[in-house]
Amino acid sequence: MATIQFSVNGETKSFSGDENMPLLWFLRENAGLKGTKFGCGIGQCGACTVHIDGEAVRSCSVPASSLENAAITTIEGLAKGETLHAVQQAWVDEDVAQCGYCQAGQIMAAVTFLRDFPNPTDKEIDEGLSNLCRCGTYVRIRKAVKLAAQYMQNSKGAA
Repeated sequence: MATIQFSVNGETKSFSGDENMPLLWFLRENAGLKGTKFGCGIGQCGACTVHIDGEAVRSCSVPASSLENAAITTIEGLAKGETLHAVQQAWVDEDVAQCGYCQAGQIMAAVTFLRDFPNPTDKEIDEGLSNLCRCGTYVRIRKAVKLAAQYMQNSKGAA
């Protein structure tokens, strides 16, 4: 059993357990980060989405053995201090969450989506974001993604 080292939200972590343990369970049980949710366990729903080396990944399908030197960001690490990320702020402003269970994964997916589609159309959002929401808040999600794109464009202009 090898010791695996990686960072989570900027903090170095070590893991020397079952190398097949999914990252999701490390985050929730070992790191105490409960924002990443278990949904389906097979990488379909997206409730467990985190960033690994800047890419949105469904953490229930990522074995610990693949994480050596990886940089992981969870919903808890997205904000900068008290300042919410533009996507988080848009989620609040558009009152997206209904039950809220899937929203951390939705937000994490939207962050990387907006990097690739900084001014998305409805069609691009519908095709590019595949996380599931059982409450059906897709209309509000789409509005929040567009609002976040505006926030991000405005902050670049202000810099």
